[in-house]
Amino acid sequence: MNIFDDLKSRYRLGNVALHFIFWNVGIFLISIPLFYQFKLGQFAFPDWIALSSDPLVSLRSPWTYISYAFFHDGIGHLFFNMIVLHFCSQMFLTFFTTKQFVGLYVLSALFSGIVFVLSYYFMQYNSLIVGASAAIYAILVATTTYQPLMEVQLLLFGRVKLWYITAFVLLLDVLQFRIENMGGHISHFAGAFFGFLFIKLLVNGYDLSKLVTGSIDFITQLFQKKNKTPFKKVHVNYHKKEAPRTTSKIITKDKTQQQIDEILDKISQSGYDCLTSEEKEFLFKAGK
Repeated sequence: MNIFDDLKSRYRLGNVALHFIFWNVGIFLISIPLFYQFKLGQFAFPDWIALSSDPLVSLRSPWTYISYAFFHDGIGHLFFNMIVLHFCSQMFLTFFTTKQFVGLYVLSALFSGIVFVLSYYFMQYNSLIVGASAAIYAILVATTTYQPLMEVQLLLFGRVKLWYITAFVLLLDVLQFRIENMGGHISHFAGAFFGFLFIKLLVNGYDLSKLVTGSIDFITQLFQKKNKTPFKKVHVNYHKKEAPRTTSKIITKDKTQQQIDEILDKISQSGYDCLTSEEKEFLFKAGK
């Protein structure tokens, strides 16, 4: 088995989190020859892929509120995000479903993108943003909100409570907050807040992921071919049916009984003495 067959097998057998990791890595590899500026040593994503802080530009390409969450501007950016995604998604999927994972990833990316655009608009900054960090922060904080005391085995530190790890990651983000990447940090905290909100609503019976999964199911049904009802050939017999034969209900009297009735009628009219000797003998024999 070569490496491509092994990757296909892993993708086919993997869960939804592994699928998302494959998509992010695959999109990154494809974006290198398309958008990487080798002379400058950096990516130059167009505003129809990256999310622009200019509301007019982003509204012209509304899909960028989701697409930006699948692109990365460097190998380090991609590697760190995929490590954290793998770590937190395994815990999230322990308690929640695949559809809830997809819904949270998409909705948190959308929410964080809106917060980023509005923040930069009011601060009068102009920039582009890419990266899955906001969605990953949402998944991490969502899991921590649901199970804060869950213990995680770390390589050098042993068993550590999950909320310690999440608090450290958020604190690290605060310490790295700077003007040149302020948009990224804003989206991170927006994603973290949405993850917290997602779980609180879910616990109270409001599953926001249904907004996404319901839309996906609706679109999928539009493009799926409807299963046609198989044609059933019906054989019709056009020959006239023969009318059923009716059986006569008239009972034919027995010949002997008929003769007896005639003799009795004769007796009732003229008396017994009017009978002939043959009739008297016949009636005598019939009465035995």
